[in-house]
Amino acid sequence: MYSYDGEDVFVIDSHVHLWDASEENIIHEGGEQFIQCFHDYHTGFTPEEKQWEMDAYRAYSPDRMAEDLFGRGHVDMGIFQPTYLTDFYEEGFNTTEQNAELAEAYPERFVLNGSFDPRDGEEGLEYLEELDAKYDLQGVKLYTAEWRGDSKGWRLDSPEAFEYLEKCAELGITNIHPHKGPTIRPLNRDAFDVADVDDAATSFPELNFVVEHAGFPRIDDFCHIATQETNVYAGLSVIAPFAQNRPRKFGEMMGEMLFWVGEDNLLFGSDYAIWEPEWLVPTVMEAEMTQEQRDEYGVELSTEVKKKFMGKNAAELYDIDIEEKKAQFRNDEISEQFDLGDQYAGVGAD
Repeated sequence: MYSYDGEDVFVIDSHVHLWDASEENIIHEGGEQFIQCFHDYHTGFTPEEKQWEMDAYRAYSPDRMAEDLFGRGHVDMGIFQPTYLTDFYEEGFNTTEQNAELAEAYPERFVLNGSFDPRDGEEGLEYLEELDAKYDLQGVKLYTAEWRGDSKGWRLDSPEAFEYLEKCAELGITNIHPHKGPTIRPLNRDAFDVADVDDAATSFPELNFVVEHAGFPRIDDFCHIATQETNVYAGLSVIAPFAQNRPRKFGEMMGEMLFWVGEDNLLFGSDYAIWEPEWLVPTVMEAEMTQEQRDEYGVELSTEVKKKFMGKNAAELYDIDIEEKKAQFRNDEISEQFDLGDQYAGVGAD
């Protein structure tokens, strides 16, 4: 558990993956372009001494991921967000079943999300039901820009997508995580547009729409949707690493989101392994807005605000009792493996 300014900060990394972009898994040139683009984002925002070589970046072991998150990454819990891309990768890039390998090894430390694609029709609805029956899903990650045959994307506000959202509501899968962020080669920019979140959030008030990457670079569009729809949240992966080498831009984006969206509707994510929480968590916790930004937006990146988006808000969405988890983690397998028990010893209620 991370300690900042004398206070314990329970960190839930709401956006992590266990992916396989090994050369033998790639079946379409888009798969190579995709992982190369990921690596470009990685090197563009990661401190030079923390950057991964491409061979290591293509595919990493579950053991490395556990160590990177919990052993030295300051993370207490992680939420898996799958990205299938089965037209690019033979076994998929990062499927629910692949993520389950680690989630089932450490069930107390991970939340396992599923996924759906409305282009799969009735078969896809059956698959969603099977995933829920097997893993008791609380959320799904949606990739509206994923290629499927001749189709290069789908919309969250389409009748087909609404059928799946109705199924999610029926099954009690309440957290919907659409990827709405920067373009990734070779996918299409327009398929990442945040506009389709609006009607979906209005039509399904019983569901929570965690817009991953907060629609960046369409922050203004996202904020004006989220301020109208109180069930819309900002996933801060992609936003968070700006604190490293674009701190003023980070302060500007956080100011906009705190002003329009509010401190209760923001969730930290590292997007592991695009970035590592080892350096990202301290960087975000130490980030500040300029005095000019504080005056303009009327908000601050206080420790209490940070504690909310670093873990408390995700805990609220996923029914995680933080104090119960702290007690559990004092002597769980991860704490024993990485000698973390002292971090949870004697902690009390916040």
